[in-house]
Amino acid sequence: MAAGSTALPSSDVLSDEALQKCFENYLLVDVGASLTNKKFGKDLDSVIQRAKDAGLTKILVTGSSLRTSKEALRLTRIYPGTIYSSTGVHPHDAKSWESDYLQDLREIAMNPECVAIGECGLDYSKDFSTPEMQKDVFEKQVQLACDLHKPLILREREAHRDFVQILDKFRTNLPVCVLRGFAGSQSEAESYLERGFYFTLSGCLCKDKSDDGMRRLLEQNILTMDRILVETDSPFMFPNIRASKLPPAVKESLTERSLMFLQRYCTFQRNEPCSLPAIVEMISVLLKKKPEEVAFATAFSALKVFGLSQ
Repeated sequence: MAAGSTALPSSDVLSDEALQKCFENYLLVDVGASLTNKKFGKDLDSVIQRAKDAGLTKILVTGSSLRTSKEALRLTRIYPGTIYSSTGVHPHDAKSWESDYLQDLREIAMNPECVAIGECGLDYSKDFSTPEMQKDVFEKQVQLACDLHKPLILREREAHRDFVQILDKFRTNLPVCVLRGFAGSQSEAESYLERGFYFTLSGCLCKDKSDDGMRRLLEQNILTMDRILVETDSPFMFPNIRASKLPPAVKESLTERSLMFLQRYCTFQRNEPCSLPAIVEMISVLLKKKPEEVAFATAFSALKVFGLSQ
C-alpha cells in the first residue's frame, strides 16, 4: 500500500501526473532518528520536508540522555503529528545518572507526545559505564515503563544474560519491548522473539557480515514481517549500498526514487530519515516480499506499538 504527501487538487478531475504524485510513495514510519543531534541544527525544516516527500508520515525521535529527551519532546511541539519522542538514558551514559533523573524522566514521559521509555538497556561492548551502573539505571527505567504502561526502546550488546534477568523480574507487567540494533546470535534473537519483542532494522543491514546475523534471520523467516519496525538512526547508520558483503539482489532492489533520496541528501557524515525507502526495499528482498507490503506492515506495527495517531 502506498501513500503520498502531495495534497489533492480541488478539481474533481485528477490529472495522470497528480495521481502519480499521490501514490508514488510507500507508507513509512521511522521509529528511531536522533534529530536532536547538532548535525541537524541548521536545516531541520528541510530534513523533515524531505522525509515527508519520501513517504514518511511519522518520525520517533529517541532520547538517550536527559538533555536529548527534553530536546526530543520540544521537537514534538514544533512538528506536531509528525514527530513523537521517547525519554531515557542510554547505558553508555549510566555513569551520569543523578538522584533526580528518574523524576525528570517521569515528567517528560507523562506528556502524550512522549510515546516510549528509552533508549535504555545494557551495553558491555564498550567501557563507558560499569556493568553495575548500567544494571541499576536500566532497572529503574524498566520500572518506570511498567508504571506508566509505555513501550520500552531497548539496547543490548554482549549482555544477554544480565539483560534478560532484569526484564524477567518484570515479566508479568512488562510493556511492549522494541530492540534496536540487535547484534547477537540467532539463539539470542529467538529468545527475544519468544518474549514478544519487536526488532528495528536500519542501514546496519549493510554492515552485517555474520553467518547468523540479521540478514540470515530475515532470509530464514526466523524474524518475520510482523515483528519488524524500521528506522534510519539518523544521522548515523547510512545504508552503504556498495558494501562488499551485501547480496547482489539486495543492491539491485533499490528503485530510482529511493536512490535519488539516498544519494542526493544522505552521506556517511549525515544520514537522513529520507533514506528509509531504500532500507525497506533491501528488507523486502531478504523477506521475499514486495516493498509496499514491508512498508505497510512496519508502519502499521509502529502505529500499534507506540499508539501513534494516524
